[in-house]
Amino acid sequence: MAIFERFVNRSDFTSYEDFKENLRISVPEGFNYAYDVLDVLACERPDEKALLWCNEEDDEKIFTYADMKRYSDRAANLLKSLGIRKGDCVMLVLKRHYQFWYTIMALHKIGAVAVPATHLLTAKDIVYRCNRADVKAVICTTDHDFPLQVDIAEKDSPTLKIKMFTNGSVKQKEAFKAKMLAEGRMGTWLDLDEEAEKQSDTFEKPSKDEYAHNKDNMLLYFTSGTSGYPKMVVHSFEYPLGHIITAGYWHNVRKGGLHMTVAETGWAKSVWGKLYGQWLGESTIFVYDMEKFNPPDLLSKISKYRLTTFCAPPTIYRFMIKEDLSGYDLSSLKELTVAGEALNPEVYNQIYKAMGIKMRECYGQTEAVSLVCTFPWMEIKPGSMGKPSPCYDIDIVDDEYKSCYPGEVGEIVINTSKGTPVGMFKGYYKDPELTEEAWHDGFYHTGDLAYRDEDGYYWYVGRKDDVIKSSGYRIGPFEVESALMEHPSVLECAVTGVPDDLRGQLVKATVVLAKGYEPSDELKKELQNHVKKVTAPYKYPRVIEFVTELPKTISGKIRRIEIRENDKKNAK
Repeated sequence: MAIFERFVNRSDFTSYEDFKENLRISVPEGFNYAYDVLDVLACERPDEKALLWCNEEDDEKIFTYADMKRYSDRAANLLKSLGIRKGDCVMLVLKRHYQFWYTIMALHKIGAVAVPATHLLTAKDIVYRCNRADVKAVICTTDHDFPLQVDIAEKDSPTLKIKMFTNGSVKQKEAFKAKMLAEGRMGTWLDLDEEAEKQSDTFEKPSKDEYAHNKDNMLLYFTSGTSGYPKMVVHSFEYPLGHIITAGYWHNVRKGGLHMTVAETGWAKSVWGKLYGQWLGESTIFVYDMEKFNPPDLLSKISKYRLTTFCAPPTIYRFMIKEDLSGYDLSSLKELTVAGEALNPEVYNQIYKAMGIKMRECYGQTEAVSLVCTFPWMEIKPGSMGKPSPCYDIDIVDDEYKSCYPGEVGEIVINTSKGTPVGMFKGYYKDPELTEEAWHDGFYHTGDLAYRDEDGYYWYVGRKDDVIKSSGYRIGPFEVESALMEHPSVLECAVTGVPDDLRGQLVKATVVLAKGYEPSDELKKELQNHVKKVTAPYKYPRVIEFVTELPKTISGKIRRIEIRENDKKNAK
């Protein structure tokens, strides 16, 4: 029995309807994932593998549950000795280094708030985050000399008191230390590994007054929105149990299996796919500490280590299918899941043809967990997100909150009038106005548009701000992008609306071409005709621009707003 079964009323579901109607997740009073999941596993199954880590230098480390408990206790003792207390915010910029896993567990044990972030941040970004969240400590990678950005930010970040560094590669970390010493920059920096090694293997559980309770803040993410400053999404200590749905029933992880989600720890997808749900399902987490995604490298790792379940955004799969997959032994894979952006049916079809596995899609947000998924009992409809998750009262509604009929486009909302489901965020930290803007009248508004078909499957249309209104038609960018992706010349694309005096807006496609193709008027015409054949002719892109890359956020989301703004400037 996987440990997550202790938190649900039952697990032997026979159909989606049974699952949706009957799953109940129970949250014990005073639940703390580090104590009630990790430490329990360390006690009951001390020698089973929790984490298998490797990097591009062929370093490899295996951590059992007992190892994770010991390392997290040391890190907790260290952080407590430095003054970190319940409620303190600690920024973690650790890429895919193995230290992330036991450090975040240490913060949970103390009751501090983990603030994961990416190494792509600049000093300005760090200042913003430190001052908005009152960050007290930064624990970061030595890669890209990220500590220099922290040093620059420090003078304008009055709450920042503690700076620590580490690296998955001992060689790289030692080279960095030598450089810091030679330049006289060590100053107040501490080596996380070196200092933690001095600490006791046992962390004393906090007293009742200091202990973090269910509703206390546990995790804070700065979301990389496609416009404006990042929002601060804050989750409580109950949040991890929401990922029983994510890993147990969407990833379908297996006890004793080996799961990989291709995500860096600075993003919320990381705790979705390589932490909470995976250990709840007692599946070993596989981490490849890579600097940059390289399809042959990743495929080799899947083959070498015999991964059983794998999750990645469509972009990763798009690059994988450009490789000769017959050259890799991928027979150990049992489940392929996809999220992060809408899945183009053509990618699904190519993967199925090459691997014989039907990918299952999921839709969710940093603010929640898996909201709409294709679960194991369901027929797969390529391109559909699936159906609503259990425990969540999800609907597609019009502007008057009336449920949309099949085929009618509306906004995906969560009805919270009868209570907030497990895994839902607490709100936008220190921003009640922004919280009220998104969460009011008993509904949380996702800002995403979709429609429901006759069978109850949800189909993604786009963000509310991205929908194109042309000649009276409402055109979702995703459906046009999906049509374009079926053409062999298209590697990536973004569809937006450009102002037009006659039609209001024209559909525009910004296209990155695959290898072997060159921009031309003939290719533009070919792509336009292709879209007319695949989808309704009125949706075809009247404007096509070929580019070498698409503008993206630091989390990899396409910034359609930037394309629109550039088009407005060029039109003047």
